[in-house]
Amino acid sequence: MANIKEVADLAGCSIATVSRHVNGAAPISVEVRARIEAAILQTGYRPSEIGRSLKRQATRTLGIVVPSLTNPVFALSVSGFQAVARRHGYNVLIATSDYDPAIEAEAVETFLGQSVDGLALTVCDSLSSPALATIDAGGKPNVLLFNQADMPGRQAVTVDNIEAARAMTDAILAEGHRRIVFLAGRFAASDRSRLRYRGFAAALAQAGLKPPLPLELDFLDATPDAALQPLLGGENRPTALFCSNDVLALGVIGALKRLGARVPDDMSVVGFDGIDLGQMVEPTLCTVSQPARAMGELACERLLATIRSTPEAATDAARFLAFDIRRGGSLGPAPRVVAAIGAGQDLQRDNTTPHNKRETA
Repeated sequence: MANIKEVADLAGCSIATVSRHVNGAAPISVEVRARIEAAILQTGYRPSEIGRSLKRQATRTLGIVVPSLTNPVFALSVSGFQAVARRHGYNVLIATSDYDPAIEAEAVETFLGQSVDGLALTVCDSLSSPALATIDAGGKPNVLLFNQADMPGRQAVTVDNIEAARAMTDAILAEGHRRIVFLAGRFAASDRSRLRYRGFAAALAQAGLKPPLPLELDFLDATPDAALQPLLGGENRPTALFCSNDVLALGVIGALKRLGARVPDDMSVVGFDGIDLGQMVEPTLCTVSQPARAMGELACERLLATIRSTPEAATDAARFLAFDIRRGGSLGPAPRVVAAIGAGQDLQRDNTTPHNKRETA
């Protein structure tokens, strides 16, 4: 491969002049610029991007850390983030944390060691994140994705998790359900899960009901059958389950079917995220839909604005995007007759009871 000296010799100018032309560091006469371009074309010279990055103290590389790519909501946001980065000439490094703060911190250390220009993160808890503390200490541009801002001025792109969960709980209550349990991904692993429970509890309190304690489950547990069994016995069992994300909700629906329950006739189930997979199952999933790809796109735009210190980076730092309640077949009217649910057990259903009659308890 040709080097910069060969280009300079062929163009009849100094190496410094070629370097200034390649990096756009200073104006050069039209005649000299033409000679350099001809020499580059003739020799096939390609500037070293690594060397150019070191000189300008930038790598045109961004890092993004999310809990998982098996959850489509994160995969979709990463896709949106990458699309914007690519459009602006940036590469993207991706890491997953498996909902572990220590792995988040390790990923950040790795990215900082690779001199990324900025970072986007979905952390377990923005209020106590060692990864965020490391980034702040080094002054690296960053933006939170899905998390709400932990302090004024922090760039963050998300939905209002509290209000979204409140709206979904109101939709459940409107179907006549009064015994509702919140199934949460571990609060220690997700501040979003915790905020959604707050919205759920606020809606129940507004309706004059005492919010039950949440049932916390592992995010990566695809078979929550054993955890659900204690909820299904007796006539005072819940008639609806609010899951803190869609992947959990789909796992719960599968477990309920294995345990002998019909969804939504015996038990309604709702989720949060709006992943497309929820519309490909039967019954379709009732969920809070958040614009995951648009959130990833906006997060990248905000991060690039911060890197470039443009005016929009200093204003409107935390952004709440709009959410929707996507109705699906997994939410139905509360059953009038409530019986225990158990695999192989006679559920004593009154099949003559119209499904549109609601529980009055």
